[in-house]
Amino acid sequence: MDTLKNRLIAKALEEGFSKARITRPDAVPETAARLEAFVADGLHGQMGWMAERMGWRGNPAELWPEARSVLMLAESYTPATDPTGVLAHPERAAVSVYARGKDYHDLVKKRLKRVGRWLLDQAPGAEIKVFVDTAPVMEKPLAQAAGLGWQGKHTNLLARDLGNWFFLGAIFTTVELPADAPEISHCGSCSSCLDACPTDAFLAPYRLDPRRCISYLTIEHNGPIEPELRARMGNRIYGCDDCLAACPWNKFAQTAREMRYSDAVGEPLLAELAVLDDAGFRALFSGSPIKRIGINRFLRNILYAIGNSGDAGLIPAAQTHLEAEDETVRDAARWALARLNEATP
Repeated sequence: MDTLKNRLIAKALEEGFSKARITRPDAVPETAARLEAFVADGLHGQMGWMAERMGWRGNPAELWPEARSVLMLAESYTPATDPTGVLAHPERAAVSVYARGKDYHDLVKKRLKRVGRWLLDQAPGAEIKVFVDTAPVMEKPLAQAAGLGWQGKHTNLLARDLGNWFFLGAIFTTVELPADAPEISHCGSCSSCLDACPTDAFLAPYRLDPRRCISYLTIEHNGPIEPELRARMGNRIYGCDDCLAACPWNKFAQTAREMRYSDAVGEPLLAELAVLDDAGFRALFSGSPIKRIGINRFLRNILYAIGNSGDAGLIPAAQTHLEAEDETVRDAARWALARLNEATP
């Protein structure tokens, strides 16, 4: 039947999204209590934004009371090769797949706006709001409610027909659209993602302690990282893909259609990254999400990776930061040198 919903989903796929489903803003009432407990336990760490506007974040219906439907969309960014292969090359930097190309926020949002404008043309008088990980919206519970996939034991969304390499986007609208059935978990007894975590960040299946997660530590955490966790970070300098890469459902992952997600950053040498100044850092990562962490947090991560490399040839690179203006960078340089000296016969 040629309904508005069917045409909307067809339009979303035409624009490059891999999958699209509909839910209601009030479809996830359980998230408010889960979020409150998460914050009360201090698991949000330095992510203060999670404690702000918890009413909106925990109840999407309060974010925009006029909304009647939510179109949840998935956009694949599946890597062409195994992203964990670089871990065997400690002289090189490991960067999370999603950050190796252009910033997904910009690319997905433009696509969402095109789909949204099409909907407005089809439904005169309607209104929309588009979100890509930049507003108090809990995309993953909404996506599961829409039947897009389910939150796996690693807490990321995955789907039987997509694997788990995909971004999420949302279009809230005042248009009343039939909702799709929610998805259920298909993880079964598998624990591959939990077993793969290098820092033992999972408290239990489906329960992550971000304060031990390398993605949180390298991107969100400001200041020194606990020495015990530094040693487990290996050469991961921005994010971590270990739990995602371990998921067996990735055998059904779709090829990324957006070429700008391709591996532009690559696996650069730590020695080359360690000599970047602020201008060089900004130039190298222009248009990349990596730029948002700033030069000091970036150098901190690089120095931890140098310390974990066991490569005495990187000692000069670490020494150059012993007199850095930023105390966290100086501390990371001292730690890296101490680790390298221990590893050198």
